[in-house]
Amino acid sequence: MATHQSAIKRAKQNEIRRTRNLHIETTIKTSVKKVREAIDEKDIEGARKALSKTIPLIQKGRSKGILHKNTSARKISRLTHAVNALSPKQ
Repeated sequence: MATHQSAIKRAKQNEIRRTRNLHIETTIKTSVKKVREAIDEKDIEGARKALSKTIPLIQKGRSKGILHKNTSARKISRLTHAVNALSPKQ
C-alpha cells in the first residue's frame, strides 16, 4: 500500500479514473449490443436510431482515451456498414 502522501493521492486519482472509464466502456458495449440486436431483428429504423446514439458514445470514448482512434473508427465503420446493409438496394 502507498505510504507517501503523493502516492496516496495518486492511488485515489487512479481509482476515480478507473471507475469513470469502466462506466464509459460498459455504456459503449451496451449501446453496441442494442444496435446488433436491432440488426439481427431486421429493424431498420430501430438500428438507425440506436446507431445515432452509439456513434457519439464511441467518439466520447475515443476523446477520453479509453478507445484507440483506429478501434473507434473500426467500430463505427462496421456498425454503419451493417445498418446500411439492412436497407433495400436502390
